[in-house]
Amino acid sequence: MKTELKIKTAEYLSSGVEEKQFPKPELPEYCVIGRSNVGKSSLINMLTNNSKLAKVSKTPGKTITINHFIMDQTWYLADLPGYGYAKRSQTTREQWEKMTEKYFTTRPNLLCVWQLIDSRIPPQKLDIAFSNKLGEFGVPFILVLTKCDKQSTLQATRAAEAYHKEMKKTWEEVPIYILTSAVEKVGKSELLNWVQLTNKVFDGSQIILP
Repeated sequence: MKTELKIKTAEYLSSGVEEKQFPKPELPEYCVIGRSNVGKSSLINMLTNNSKLAKVSKTPGKTITINHFIMDQTWYLADLPGYGYAKRSQTTREQWEKMTEKYFTTRPNLLCVWQLIDSRIPPQKLDIAFSNKLGEFGVPFILVLTKCDKQSTLQATRAAEAYHKEMKKTWEEVPIYILTSAVEKVGKSELLNWVQLTNKVFDGSQIILP
């Protein structure tokens, strides 16, 4: 019988902008990223059953560092700054872009990026451009559609399929998607099962997906 992964302990570890400030890359790692205010902190808190673990703000652009959390002392979850927030200076946005690019291309224990997409809106050029960038980096990622409680499951599914359709204009194979709702805890089991499956192939030195 399959045993579902359940997070028993979740702790904040650190905030940093470069490798020396991150936890040692000795455990498998996943990260969440998306447009500002897409629901990254809410998703983290939903997964961990801790409403105060990641700071939730109604103000876009709140996260300005890479924040690391450790789950059950066995894997890391990193919360990255949201992209596309125009009210920050151009210089600051360029610094964030360089920081995240270096993280994606040099973090040896990063197994998968969770790109969060707002399920309520049609595919955005900014999100597609970011997906393409992950593809250029050769970084494994999945699409996590947020705020699915704001509409029917059918509508959320259609939103995911619309995003896939847009990607297929330039992609031969598109990543899987998972529908989520931090309010109704939708998608929690699916995401944690993905972690459980992927953790099994972690060898501590490189990215290997099942």
